[in-house]
Amino acid sequence: MIPRTSTRRLETTLLSYSRQRLPRPHRLYSTPSKKTNAPASAFAQVQVPRPSFPAYLYGDPVAGDTGGSGRGSSALSDMQGFLNCGTPYTILPSPLPDDRASSLNNFLFPDSPTQDQLAVMHACLHNLYDVPRAKQVFERLRRSPSVEHILEARVYNSFLEAYVEVATTKEPNDRSLWIEDAWQLYHVMENGEEKVRPTSQTYALMLLAWLRFNSASEKPVHLASALNPSKLLSNFLARGISPTTVITDRVISSSSEASQIIQLLSKSAVDMNLSRVVTELGQAEAIGCQLPDPLGNVPEVNPVTKLKTLPDVTSEDGTPVPEELAREVPFNLNNLRKHLAKVSLARRVLPEDVAARQKLLEESAYDVAVERLKHESEVFDELGLSSPSLRRAGLQRWMWDWYQKLSTHLETEIANIVATEAKQSKPCPEKQLAPFLALIKPEKLSLITILEVMRLHGSGGVNDGMKTARALLAVGRAVENEYKAEMCKRNNIAIPAHARAGGDHGYFSGLGYRDLHARRVTAAKYMEDSEEWTSEWTQVLRVRMGSVLVDSLMKVATVERVAVDKNTGQEVKEEQSAFCHSYEFVRGQKLGVIRLNPVVTERLAKDDLRETLHPRHLPMLVKPKPWLGPDEGGYFYNKSSVMRFKDSAEQQAYLEHATTLGNVELVYAGLDVLGSTPWKINRQVFDVVLEVWNSGERLCKIPPVVFDKPQPEKPENYHTDIKARSVYSQRLKAYQQDKANNHSDRCSVNYKIEIARAFLGDVFYLPHNLDFRGRAYPIPPHLNHIGDDLSRGLLMFAEAKPLGERGLRWLKIHLANLYGFDKGSFDERVAFVMDHLDDIYDSAERPLEEGRRWWTTAGDPWQCLSTCMELRAALESGDPEGYMSTLPIHQDGTCNGLQHYAALGGDREGAAQVNLAATDRPSDVYTYVANMVNQVVEDDAAKGDRVAQMLVGKISRKVVKQTVMTTVYGVTYIGARDQIERQLKDRGDIPEEECWATSSYLARKVLYCIGDLFAGAKAIQTWLNLCARLISKSIPGDRLEEAIQREQRKEGSSLNILSRIRKEQMAAVVWTTPLGLPIVQPYRKTKRKQIMTALQTVYISDPNSPAEVNGVKQASAFPPNFIHSLDATHMMLTALECRTRGIVFASVHDSYWTHACSIDQMSAIIRDTFIALHSSDILGKLEAEFKARYADYKVPLASLRVGTFLKKLKTAGVRIVASPEEAAAIKSIHTSTFDPLIDVSETATSSITSPSSCPSTSDSKLLTPSSDSNVDNTPKKRRTRRHASSKAPAVAEDEESEAEEEEESIDADTLLADKFISLPALIPPLPKKGDFQVETIKKSLYFFS
Repeated sequence: MIPRTSTRRLETTLLSYSRQRLPRPHRLYSTPSKKTNAPASAFAQVQVPRPSFPAYLYGDPVAGDTGGSGRGSSALSDMQGFLNCGTPYTILPSPLPDDRASSLNNFLFPDSPTQDQLAVMHACLHNLYDVPRAKQVFERLRRSPSVEHILEARVYNSFLEAYVEVATTKEPNDRSLWIEDAWQLYHVMENGEEKVRPTSQTYALMLLAWLRFNSASEKPVHLASALNPSKLLSNFLARGISPTTVITDRVISSSSEASQIIQLLSKSAVDMNLSRVVTELGQAEAIGCQLPDPLGNVPEVNPVTKLKTLPDVTSEDGTPVPEELAREVPFNLNNLRKHLAKVSLARRVLPEDVAARQKLLEESAYDVAVERLKHESEVFDELGLSSPSLRRAGLQRWMWDWYQKLSTHLETEIANIVATEAKQSKPCPEKQLAPFLALIKPEKLSLITILEVMRLHGSGGVNDGMKTARALLAVGRAVENEYKAEMCKRNNIAIPAHARAGGDHGYFSGLGYRDLHARRVTAAKYMEDSEEWTSEWTQVLRVRMGSVLVDSLMKVATVERVAVDKNTGQEVKEEQSAFCHSYEFVRGQKLGVIRLNPVVTERLAKDDLRETLHPRHLPMLVKPKPWLGPDEGGYFYNKSSVMRFKDSAEQQAYLEHATTLGNVELVYAGLDVLGSTPWKINRQVFDVVLEVWNSGERLCKIPPVVFDKPQPEKPENYHTDIKARSVYSQRLKAYQQDKANNHSDRCSVNYKIEIARAFLGDVFYLPHNLDFRGRAYPIPPHLNHIGDDLSRGLLMFAEAKPLGERGLRWLKIHLANLYGFDKGSFDERVAFVMDHLDDIYDSAERPLEEGRRWWTTAGDPWQCLSTCMELRAALESGDPEGYMSTLPIHQDGTCNGLQHYAALGGDREGAAQVNLAATDRPSDVYTYVANMVNQVVEDDAAKGDRVAQMLVGKISRKVVKQTVMTTVYGVTYIGARDQIERQLKDRGDIPEEECWATSSYLARKVLYCIGDLFAGAKAIQTWLNLCARLISKSIPGDRLEEAIQREQRKEGSSLNILSRIRKEQMAAVVWTTPLGLPIVQPYRKTKRKQIMTALQTVYISDPNSPAEVNGVKQASAFPPNFIHSLDATHMMLTALECRTRGIVFASVHDSYWTHACSIDQMSAIIRDTFIALHSSDILGKLEAEFKARYADYKVPLASLRVGTFLKKLKTAGVRIVASPEEAAAIKSIHTSTFDPLIDVSETATSSITSPSSCPSTSDSKLLTPSSDSNVDNTPKKRRTRRHASSKAPAVAEDEESEAEEEEESIDADTLLADKFISLPALIPPLPKKGDFQVETIKKSLYFFS
């Protein structure tokens, strides 16, 4: 046995060796493929000036960085240095308009037809479904220069594998044709004719081809192009590929074939005098013949052996060797693979054991669901309960019947589709479904369809149903995910282990960062090599797949409804469809919906829902797979994306390239930290929840089984009084909506309880991913700590830690916070708890019938109950400070968005309002605003205002909180009104019909009272908004010449130049977080594609066909998105630092959780990370990034003449430098709007440019409207606001002058179309920073509390 110290030394040596073969983190890392030949600009990485410390990607280790334990101040120093250095940018070109194309654009943003062809090609290759058809598509794509970068080496290898397998199993009589195709394709790769290089898998496949079809084999194929093992060995050694890597590739699935290939290569190596290769192959064979020995001190069991096949075995004296001595351990390929995986990844990347229960859970989810449904049906039959009257109400029974019918129906339906497509003389790959329907068996397709449709019930704001388009997409995507999961399971890939907490050098040092990068790249390469190539499906394909499956389900799924005839009193039975398709109007638009039969929705709120849950919706029983790439992490086999983004190919491209460049290692590490926190179910709280649920009563937001609010009574004067009829209609509508919401809420709670019940007694984990702004969310949607109060009350940490003196104090403070007493000082909160100790004991011991139910009056009742039980248990333990606590304790930010704004702008007043400054007791900006509003309302009520009188005494902190919070995010009056209306309805003391009027009144008053309360934040918000507006109006410099070309109408006439300019405005706002994550705002103009399905015509957005950006949305969303990216960064920094110090950590955005005993440590870390973040000149870096990222982008002068945009730019301090000639040219167009912005200079470099191909500004054709009758030079007139006046004649007199000004504006925009300004020159100067020092928060007790 190797000593443990030696083993550790060996691991370190092996890891060091594996890293020596890795590229530097700043280089592009990819498998040999066409991606390496992509245009260099696709992977551009701009470096900004920065200090040499810490050189986290490029330099050598920082002097004095010793790593190890006790890192405290050293780790913070590393973090500060990391944040102060320049973050590398991931820069990609903006997408081209849909009527333009380029090789780079096709590489970054493949169009849907190409994606469809790739998907069809892959589906035809799967299980050798239709290899000739796949070959046709492949040949067509290879001839297309626009898609050459998409066809990587793994695609070519897939065809080599298919050709060899077809020759071996499916068409052995035509094997010579298929093997010839394989060798031809190999030579194309080897010679580099199509810029694709062979990989280890390529050589493994060709060795298999030679082994099976050489002249001495059982099925010889004589080809001059075939290479023998010696030539193949020489070729892959020349490419630096290891022989063992070739032998252990997944395509060599037979141990006997692997052994034969080793012998062939060994013989070739001997002939070529390659001693190193002979040694390596000998070791590989020896390892493969060893049986694993996990227990070194246990006597060995003799392995199963077989007779050697060596002829004429004799001893030295010439006597025959006895047969029992000529035996050997059979070669086992799995032994060799397992060993080499451990060696190449140095045992620190792959664990020795993969949790069997989690694997089983993910591997056989649908099979288990089928078996359970079948089992329950059989139990009914065995017990003699086959009567429909006894079984009619069972949701599981219905689902089993649907499953049987749908499986049979799909077999017939798929056969019909296959026959129909086979008859097509000229099949279109983009419209073929048969290959995809063959990917998964009909039985599994049927269950996927049923589970997805049941899961979507009540989604998208549709009561008792779902949107048709959403259902079709979800079912299609579920089929795609299941197929890809099957591919992962089939290859038996080992699961990489998590990195050590902070590594040996912390996360932020140079060595620590490179360690993260090297581990991830190594593991990602291993996973990629182990998986088969798969292609993404397009939205259209998903819809078409979903249409076939959902339509089939609706045809066969039925339920039996029973009712009593009111006249005869007899029971009436009728078989009805379980689902129906209908339309409803939403905001004036016709919307297709799929509705569930009322009896099905009724059962959904009552029955066991375990069968409707897929493992990707459940917690994990082991630590999630570390994130290795954009779609590699989280669940073991079910594919998950590391980022949630909707219809944004641009965001996906940025994330993929940032991963390739090694820019997002800390983001992946942060997600791994969040996902590795162990949880368990709080059994005591669960018992109370289950008792309330089974009672069917309403309690603490658990909805009742029967809606308990009375239906409004119809007034007697309903038919005569219009007002009474209107009031009744509003109340009835609200009642029906509340009833529907009650049912939806009950279904949601049902899911939570079922999942909690399933995981009782288990330790589980919640894998996390990000939204596009970088905020982290648990992937399991139903039960997680970001959920509602019930979800949080059911969860606790799996790891227990002693409270300690400070922990006991924090437990009491936490209880006061949950109850709602969170604005007093800490001492007052502790006193509050001690004063209510009797209520706390009563709540913990008698939470329901016999108790006073004090906990139910809390703001967060279920969390309050959980804390009451924990505090009582600690106090009754005999040693409260030694009590082992598992309850998460929260530290919440105060209006966290405003905290970031105050720190960014150095705003002393804003900092005081949100507890950044040191105070004796917490500030509460929400209560401050509520008091101001109350005073205004009371004044209006005293004047007789009816609406104000209804609101007197009813404006609490809660009513105004959301509006105040979102003011700094740019909330509008409409948004504020909707927020306040929801709060007023929740209060229940204002009549339904008055909620709209009162919320409208109150929204105006709240926004008025806020006024200049957040003046410092407003200045930064304005700067961010202006930058976003400029970016959304910009055009890349290389697109200017095309931008000023007139667009041709179909009938032959030309459109105005401005229309083409607007089409070229494709630049989205992109920025990089301090952790290196590129964020792309996805807001573009709606562009939908019409898809005809069996159910209805569906309109879906095509993410592969980008449209022009939505400038208004880009600008309004940028300030809140930027602040959200900062609070996400702060959370990630805190999570990483807590992991480095061994502190358990969880978060809900700006609410950070840990054990009570760790609160003081975490509080210090929260403050340190916030200070480090805001000491790194965030806005200065953002300005520098914009100027670097958009250095070559130009803004059309005409696009600046929109509303008050020029005035805002002037106010912000923007100046346009122009030469005297350029200034005169602009003036000659008869516009003076630019005068306040223009600085005329003969020496300074002008900001104004024109495309080189444009005529000069003095060209009369540009300075005067065109007289060409085929040119439309009259763009739509701008709508101008006309203020009402009591003087009608004055308005009439001004009409002519207004028309002249409007016409002048139209002409000016047209004639300015060829004038552009450099975008960096237009970026306003940063707002002046105040004198607040962010280090002050170290003295603030209530910054996070």
